[in-house]
Amino acid sequence: MQRKYPNLCKPITLGRTTFRNRMFSAPMGGTDITNDGCIGPKSTAFYELRGKGGAGAVTVSECMVHPQTDGSHAYHLDESILNSLACATYTADAIRRHGAIPSLELSHSGMFAGTYMTDKSRQHGLNQWGPSDTVRADGVAVRALSQEQIADIVRAYGHVAGLAKRAGFEMLMIHGGHGWLINQFLSPLFNHRTDEYGGSLENRCRLAVEVLKSVREAVGPFFPIEFRMSGAEFCEGGYDLEEGVRIAQAIEPYVDLIHVSAGTYQKTFGITHPSMFEAHGRNVYLAAEIKRHVSKPVATIGGLNDPEQMEKIVASGQADVVYMARALLADPFLPRKVTEGRDDEIVRCLRCFTCMAERAATSTRRCTVNPLIGRESEGDEVVPVPESRRKRVLVAGGGPGGLYAAYTAARRGHDVLLCEKENELGGILKSERALPFKHEMYELTGTYERLARRAGVQIRLNCEVTPELVEAEGADALIVAVGSSPLVPPIPGLDGDNVVVVNDYYKNVDRVSDDVVVFGGGLAGCECAIHLGQEGKRVHLVEMRDELAPDANVRHRPLLLREVEKYVTVHTGYKGLRVTDEGVVCADASGVEHLVPGTTVICALGQRSRTDVVEALRDSAPFVRVIGDAARVSTITNAVYWGYHAALDI
Repeated sequence: MQRKYPNLCKPITLGRTTFRNRMFSAPMGGTDITNDGCIGPKSTAFYELRGKGGAGAVTVSECMVHPQTDGSHAYHLDESILNSLACATYTADAIRRHGAIPSLELSHSGMFAGTYMTDKSRQHGLNQWGPSDTVRADGVAVRALSQEQIADIVRAYGHVAGLAKRAGFEMLMIHGGHGWLINQFLSPLFNHRTDEYGGSLENRCRLAVEVLKSVREAVGPFFPIEFRMSGAEFCEGGYDLEEGVRIAQAIEPYVDLIHVSAGTYQKTFGITHPSMFEAHGRNVYLAAEIKRHVSKPVATIGGLNDPEQMEKIVASGQADVVYMARALLADPFLPRKVTEGRDDEIVRCLRCFTCMAERAATSTRRCTVNPLIGRESEGDEVVPVPESRRKRVLVAGGGPGGLYAAYTAARRGHDVLLCEKENELGGILKSERALPFKHEMYELTGTYERLARRAGVQIRLNCEVTPELVEAEGADALIVAVGSSPLVPPIPGLDGDNVVVVNDYYKNVDRVSDDVVVFGGGLAGCECAIHLGQEGKRVHLVEMRDELAPDANVRHRPLLLREVEKYVTVHTGYKGLRVTDEGVVCADASGVEHLVPGTTVICALGQRSRTDVVEALRDSAPFVRVIGDAARVSTITNAVYWGYHAALDI
């Protein structure tokens, strides 16, 4: 058949291993890591789903090679640990049986050992080792590795590489980027040694070269070795792209694939993992420049989720391989959909960082748009019910939770009708269309609608669900996904003509003047304020609490606040008293009144559940489930997850 994206779908051979396509699954750490570093069954299922979804390679992350000086935050591979080799073997097998090549990332976190410690009781008892004596930003002292220790670490890389090959991994990624140990030696930011491992670029590359030689000796001449590096570090004192090119040239003789990422995890999180405020593929130029100066294949990464963009990257010669991480959380079957010509069914990553935030908060994973993530071992197939158990299912509300519930119920074989009282689907997502950096969140509605219709869901717009409608339709099951409504308290002037509710901003863009007060500093208010500031408007943000966006997750919030700082004048600790034609009159903590100026006011004071609608519908059908904001004002993540499981329960 003629592939729509022939370059993405073209096989590539590294060493003597042929990969079925150019779409690789990037390293993503597991969540059920045992204290002795074994890969847990939930993580095995997590990686397997990427193989099942069609990726050319699936990289398991991270395997720390030298516990004596690291002991850090992820897997170990040690034949003296019961089940270590077995767990790795089961994982490699789970990936390989679906046609993907299993790869293992070998790493050492150096001076940042313990940052994401599995065994928290040991987190602050580790010796911190790096290229040079220093003190970390958090006050932890770091000692320079001796040459004897360096030699032992180099040997450990080779030893673990041999074990990985024995376990069935068919490629190895040596992590030389993002601020971990090898990168610390490469970087003048971290490396201040005066011996043969410091100073000149040749000396700073010495550890990387010795590690690669050690690994090659362990795995043999034709086994693919990949080196992951930061093309540039993007911080004062770090190396730039010009030096990144020279680093790539230095390691090129020892590798089969040069994987070009960016930045250091500790200083440039939103570049290394591009946020919604960055362009998709913002780091591709690093790989493209390095590829101009080397002969080995080059891989790129960085917020990529659009097959058309990725096809152009490969077709134009900017890179030979495209890596994705979060994109394959949002849709593990993205590569398969690309190869099968179903790219219009791809569920796009929102770059909202729910995945990383959940891992930090609970040591589990969730994805806003994919309820399977982190729970793959519970099953990834929607099993149809027997014909005798098929029901008439009515879904009230066409937001993300309602759409996903309807889609899931239809896949189970039920007769599904979704009713939306407004003239278009999307619920609260409709408001995102006006914010360019959130366009994927708005477009999610179209994707979910497409999937639902193709699964057989009947959709009615301008149709409010009432108890009478439920009865008339003969519904056996009702999923109530009617969402929430904006909170507009009885503050004088808040009903004025100069006030726009944030949910309705997309319908009132032309009404917003060049001087704006955003009234409410939660996530929605902050994001709207950033957008208005990016448009060149003078924006003031008023928040009664002492901090902004407490409802933003721990990964998104620091990047959000950085954007707020660029574009917005912030007034925290201000209680809004009344709205006038000149702005919002507020009282500070001492009760002193201040006018925050602006001829347009955006009301962003939160949401409240539509409890009146819920109560009216609660006894309308034998099976009733309330999901999303209708149950509790929360997140899209919960709405989708609850909707999925409501449909499975019918």
